[in-house]
Amino acid sequence: MSLRIARAQRPLTGRWRDVRVEPRGATRLGISFRPLQAEGFGLEPRAALATLLRHPYELIRLAALWNRMEQAPGVFDFSPLDWQVDAAEQAGKHVIIGLGAVKNFGYPEFFVPKHHLPTPLPEGSLVSEASHPDLLTAALAFVARVVDRYRDHEPVVAWQVEHEAVDPLGVEHSWRLATGFVKREIAEVRRVDPKRPILLNGFLPMSLPVAAQQSWRTRDQGDSLALAEEAADIIGVDFYPSHALGAAGEWTVYLDAKVHAWRERARHLVKRSGAQGRRLMIAEGQAEPWEAVTIPPNPTGRAMASCPPERVIENYNRCLALASESRSPLDAYLFWGAEYWLLRQQAGDDSYLGAFERILASD
Repeated sequence: MSLRIARAQRPLTGRWRDVRVEPRGATRLGISFRPLQAEGFGLEPRAALATLLRHPYELIRLAALWNRMEQAPGVFDFSPLDWQVDAAEQAGKHVIIGLGAVKNFGYPEFFVPKHHLPTPLPEGSLVSEASHPDLLTAALAFVARVVDRYRDHEPVVAWQVEHEAVDPLGVEHSWRLATGFVKREIAEVRRVDPKRPILLNGFLPMSLPVAAQQSWRTRDQGDSLALAEEAADIIGVDFYPSHALGAAGEWTVYLDAKVHAWRERARHLVKRSGAQGRRLMIAEGQAEPWEAVTIPPNPTGRAMASCPPERVIENYNRCLALASESRSPLDAYLFWGAEYWLLRQQAGDDSYLGAFERILASD
């Protein structure tokens, strides 16, 4: 791990064209799609998804956002997800649906309708069946409705329950879901659809400071990866080896995992999943910048230090190499940041999409 201070913006180069691509073997490739992020970039979501679906990957992860689908008590509108599932199905993709209910992928990662939560969740607390019985009841009803709606779609191959299920919600909030709360949701999904596998994902700390912080904040019941190992059919790892801690002017402080600095937990996780016959995927492989702002910057002719285009390939290579060394192939690798690639392309920079296309074209 290294702590470094650097200019956030650097000259854009063609280095991504020369980075060797690790052989993927049987690992499936895919992306996550965030319509709200596309909107935040000024992109039209339907057009953005149509563009991304033209690429020859196998798997796409879509999110059922509760507050977009139940805007009034008991009134459900599935159209915000229907068009995405239909488009993916017509493109011949396999689909993982993130159900939530409380947390789902894509900023702000919290999508509970206000009518189901009249007061904010108390900071520093565990959100459990005992503390929030009405929220759990509503969450169970929502995930059951979503599973019931899409279970007859053959391209849907898995359900993701919550997002980084029992970890704190980013840096903005310190409340956490209790493991019992999440296990009730898992049981409800299995009741409605006993055939498809359950995915639980978790953030993998790539440095000692982040690992220590996460361990302290989740010390009472363990973190999301621990729950995934216990309760999921598919363990999903969220992999971000470089991110900003703060910025002042053009200078930014970054926390970077060294090129060969894998936390021992990563190695043990890969080996255990292989030994147990469990499926392991990279649910989010960093492929867009993580800077000290919510929306990744898009500077003309320059790249952000946390993830220049060559890093899309380098991050992928590290995960595939670790799996190969451990003789436990990854089930899938989902790239995180596809909407950003389109933003860059719109600004005249095809390098991020080019890096992705190089990986897709490799054996």
